[in-house]
This record gives sequence, C-alpha cells and structure tokens, in this order.
Amino acid sequence: MNASPQPDPHRARWRVGAGAAVVLGLLGAGTAVLLTAVTPHGSNELIAPGPTASAVVQDAGAGSVIFVHILGQVARPGLYTLRDGDRAVDIVAAAGGFTAQADPAGLNLARVLSDGEQIVVPAIGETAAGPIAADGKVNLNTADSAALDTLPRVGPALAARILAWRDQNGRFSAIEDLLEVPGIGDATFQGLRDLVTV
Repeated sequence: MNASPQPDPHRARWRVGAGAAVVLGLLGAGTAVLLTAVTPHGSNELIAPGPTASAVVQDAGAGSVIFVHILGQVARPGLYTLRDGDRAVDIVAAAGGFTAQADPAGLNLARVLSDGEQIVVPAIGETAAGPIAADGKVNLNTADSAALDTLPRVGPALAARILAWRDQNGRFSAIEDLLEVPGIGDATFQGLRDLVTV
C-alpha cells in the first residue's frame, strides 16, 4: 500500500501568510478609498479665526486659492482659504462642521463658493440674511423666487433663471452679473439696476 504524501508544513504556512498579506492589502486599499470619499476635498487653511475658532492651520494645497469667511453656527468660524470650485459643504467641513444649534437647511451645501464671500450659518428658528436690504432693494444673493418676482419684468420663469445662474456660478459679485443671465438684456437690466443689490 502506498502511503499518501504528507503535506509540507512550511508550504502550508507560506500559503496562509500570503493569503493574510493579500487580505491586509485589500483592507488597506479599501480604507484609503473610504477615507478619500469622506474627507473634504477643499483645503481649509484658517487665516483669521473668529471668536471661537481653533488655532489649527492646515495646508492650503495646490490650485487657485479663494478666501471665504464663515460665521454663525459652525464649530470654528473664521476666514478660510479653499480651492476655486469648492462648494459650501467644503467650507462647513473646514470650519469643523455644524454646531448642534445649526439649521443645515439654511444653507445650500451644493453651491459653488466665490472668492471674497461671507457665509452665515443660521441657528434653528433664526432667519438667514433677508432678501430685501435695508434700502428696500432686492438682494440678488439672498432673494428667493417670490422676492425676485416683485421686480418689474421679472416673472416666475426669469426668477428661476436668476436662481439657476446663482446656483451654478455662486454669488453675484456685481449687479452687472445679471447681464449673464439668459433673458436679461440691456433694457431689462436698466429697469432693474436701481432696484437690486448684491
């Protein structure tokens, strides 16, 4: 009778070791992908802290730099540098996230940020900056469809295009930006210029 060959214990140990190395490699790669997915992509260098801001400063990173000031219900209000193309969610993450009192619905987290802009995160029950300025002008950066609809020559369709432009391009930096909105020509702009502000 032929005896069946005995397994080589060194070879079995090598196979277990190689298998463990592969599993650990896959776990490491999965962790790296997960961290990349949940880590904010904007740089978040704190330039000028607010009254409760942390003194921790992080690398601004590569790319075109913009400055954004965030106030209100975030953990570390202050002035931050981010990358051109970053969104409101990136500045909130850079500022340490919302406080427990914050009203996240008071801010469009998907909107693209603009250089030099200030964001105020309201508390629950608090109203954000209103659509009508103290001088009675409609603020193009805070107005909703109803406020825009009060302007001459602006109906629901044009109000929707103004809001879409703002969502796509960020804040209006000057009232002349209205000329970039489809459907607003020189005549319409001349009728609006003294009634709006940014």
